[in-house]
Amino acid sequence: MKNIILSIFLSFTLLGCAEKKEAPKAVVADTSAGKAIAERSCKGCHGMDGGGAAPGIPHLAAQRERYLLASIAEYKDGKRTHAALKDMTANMSDPEVRSVVAYYAGLPPVANAAAKDIHLSSPYQEGKALAAPCANCHGEDGNSKTPGTPSLAGQQPHYLVTAIEEYHQGDRKAAVMGSKLRGSKNMDLEKIALYYASQTPAQRPAAKIGDPAAGEPATAMCGGCHGARGVSTDGATPTLAGQDATYLVNSMKAYKKSRQNWGMQRYIAGLSDKDIENIAAYYSIQKSNPSDVVPATIKELVDKCNRCHEAADNPTMAIPKMNGQDRDYLVMSLRSYREGKRQSTMMHNMSFAYSNAMIESIASWYASQPADKH
Repeated sequence: MKNIILSIFLSFTLLGCAEKKEAPKAVVADTSAGKAIAERSCKGCHGMDGGGAAPGIPHLAAQRERYLLASIAEYKDGKRTHAALKDMTANMSDPEVRSVVAYYAGLPPVANAAAKDIHLSSPYQEGKALAAPCANCHGEDGNSKTPGTPSLAGQQPHYLVTAIEEYHQGDRKAAVMGSKLRGSKNMDLEKIALYYASQTPAQRPAAKIGDPAAGEPATAMCGGCHGARGVSTDGATPTLAGQDATYLVNSMKAYKKSRQNWGMQRYIAGLSDKDIENIAAYYSIQKSNPSDVVPATIKELVDKCNRCHEAADNPTMAIPKMNGQDRDYLVMSLRSYREGKRQSTMMHNMSFAYSNAMIESIASWYASQPADKH
């Protein structure tokens, strides 16, 4: 009996030893091997110095190893879409991946020679300057005091860009607006829209036309798109609250004649002139608020990003260094996160509300900063 017990004990002991022997060894990076891999597979895009060979290609030099490892894993798993990188990384072993990552992470940062040419300002600052010619009609802060002229303060930014483009294309009839800002870049229109979206709409006195009490029940259908009491929560749908009543009347009647929007045309067709005036009177006295809050300076804009990207190295997070990175690559990356093409819930949620103008300002700021050393 003792012999049987001893045999069982020895069996378990030997089994435990066998399990210990089979434990996987830690993968050790070899920078010399990594340099050879870079020479063979990576230098065409990232160079031997870790600098992107063309705009839109990221700098890898002095980047955090944990982030580079996570990035390669995402290419392997198809979470990032790049056919060449997916094929190349699919055939790399773990030691090879760690070695080439260690090689690039150990290089000195790439100097950014173009940084001095980058203009650093926020979309808000640029939008305020671009909007100066609009003040004569729409008021300095976007609160119009001229009957028939719309207020722009607090308006939804995507809607404003679309509206300006419709004037330029002749879809909306207004001689003055047709000539204003013609030839402006879409990015400039975005900046103007973001500036006005950040302004606080003024409270209007009761209009001289229509009956607000009679207009309220008639807005039941309008609220489905334009929000409760005319405060829109959709960037492409205008806020009606606090708008000039005469402008609202003219706009609604335009759908009966020339303005194109199937839903609006169908609804407005069943309204009398009195109904239209009552709806306009109701919306004009409703309280509104800024539809967006855009930081006034570029520093404020990037402070949110810096909470993670400039934080001390955290072993639980794979977050890249941003300073000195290629500007075009940063723009492409932020747009990919915003549109869900890169899988990161945190980054998607943060960038979802960013316009192209905001993304370009953020990218310009980081590209202009001296690259982080080790």
